[in-house]
Amino acid sequence: MEKSIILQSKGVENELIKPAMLKGVSRENPPAFLQKNIVEGTWFPDETLPSLHILVGKPLAESLQLSPGSSVMIISTAKGTSGKLIQAGDNIVDLLSSMELELATVSGIYETGLNEGFDDYMVIADLEAMQRFFNAEKALLSGYEVMVNDIERLNATATESVDALGYPFYGYTVFERYANLFEWLKLQRNITPLLIITITVVAVFNIISTLLVLIIEKTKEIGMLSALGLVPGKISGIFLTQAFLIALVGILVGNMLALGFSVFELHFHLITLPQKNYFIKHVPIQIELFDYLMVSCIVGLLTLVFAFIPARVAAALKPGTALLS
Repeated sequence: MEKSIILQSKGVENELIKPAMLKGVSRENPPAFLQKNIVEGTWFPDETLPSLHILVGKPLAESLQLSPGSSVMIISTAKGTSGKLIQAGDNIVDLLSSMELELATVSGIYETGLNEGFDDYMVIADLEAMQRFFNAEKALLSGYEVMVNDIERLNATATESVDALGYPFYGYTVFERYANLFEWLKLQRNITPLLIITITVVAVFNIISTLLVLIIEKTKEIGMLSALGLVPGKISGIFLTQAFLIALVGILVGNMLALGFSVFELHFHLITLPQKNYFIKHVPIQIELFDYLMVSCIVGLLTLVFAFIPARVAAALKPGTALLS
């Protein structure tokens, strides 16, 4: 059950007002992600209370200067079941005549990290208590939420749910409701391959330049090996082995550092983001071992391919020229 409301609280200097969406959830089976993200206060009490208890997002609580135990006025309309605050065709007299005022108590404050459209807008209440206070006669629901285990069947599940419920129900997925957030995530995902390719190319060229410097420093030694009868293929193999060892050490150290920083950030959230621009507070990290393996193999392969150039340069040095340099 969802209902558009206006919250009014008594601030330090004056009255504070913010629009919000009141959403009813089951007290016995709360969403796990919501319950674990309560940063202040507690979940709804088990017993029936004379006042409505609500959970408020941290940005909204800061705007209204609320804390656990604070009282806040909920302004809504009694008519209609769509959850809208103002219906089409309403005039000011209809609006005022159907106005409902309800005093609520802040039970807790949550912070999911999704600022825009959720933490700064969504107010959570116990579904039964919300029906009792706002819709005691009919106890209607404005909609159902269906949780899926297989994200690939999300669209099919939405269609099947609507078909089962029939008219006047219609369905939409979380991707459609929060389209701006998922479009932003898609943009970040599209940039990631380009970023990885750029870093890989820079790393490969650094290895090539290191080998070229090594050839310049070891020119006399290369000439001595050639004079002693070492064939060019063996000299190329030496430098290819050097390139492989440099790449192997770099890959191992890089993977250890990347994994360590990822796990550290995953638990302590040291890197913060401006929520007005990025919608979320912390950098989201998902550790995929396949990605580590794929990038490591590509870097190692490219290193051996491009290291062939300095290896051929070393093999092509003439003994006389190299010894006299």
